[in-house]
Amino acid sequence: MDDRLDGRGGLVTGGGRGIGAAIVSELARLGAGVVVTDLSDAAGEETVSGVATAGGEALAVVGDVRRFADLERARDACLARFGRVDFVVANAGVGDSSSLADGDPEGWRLTLEVNVLGVAQTVRSVLPTMLAQGDGHIVLIASVSGRESYVGEPIYVASKWAVVGLGHALRKETAGTGVRVTLIEPGVVDTPLARGNVFAQALFESIEPLQPEDIGRAVGWVLRQPKRMAINELVLRSTGQEL
Repeated sequence: MDDRLDGRGGLVTGGGRGIGAAIVSELARLGAGVVVTDLSDAAGEETVSGVATAGGEALAVVGDVRRFADLERARDACLARFGRVDFVVANAGVGDSSSLADGDPEGWRLTLEVNVLGVAQTVRSVLPTMLAQGDGHIVLIASVSGRESYVGEPIYVASKWAVVGLGHALRKETAGTGVRVTLIEPGVVDTPLARGNVFAQALFESIEPLQPEDIGRAVGWVLRQPKRMAINELVLRSTGQEL
């Protein structure tokens, strides 16, 4: 395993806050150059400022993973700044706590567009470059909700099952090309998004949740593995979390 990620460059979507910001900070700490994409210019710049203060290198590109052109712009910024796209972390996502009996179909549409199509478009924006390089690492942030089902978040669960399936299909598509694919599937993580989730709130009362930095370290560990090592899936649960 490499100790550092010096000389590598890549993208993290949804990198302005929560898990995404923690991933950016960890990768920059390890020496990687990171393009931070986020819907919020202020959030992205705040992450970049923190990286710069710590001595790392990052730049912010405002973008919506539902718009392919935004992702192409982020990829081009990475190529212009770092000369390569060595990794992408498809982290941007949203939640939806509603039942199939009374949920808002427009809310469902948003969840699926961000969590599924947004991930696919993120991959599509960088995969040709990685294939041309003969090297690259695609990390998809899924969830244990993509391995289990439960009452309360059917569309969110469906979106994360889709990401897990997408990851396995992508791995087959890229076999033998030098491009690796890793699914990271966290349980409940203590973020503002989770704190506002009715389902997650109940878990906070019974377990000590994972922290965003835990996911950041996991991504850093995955990206530092030697090229002979393929890590297909990494499931991260808080101690005591059954789901």
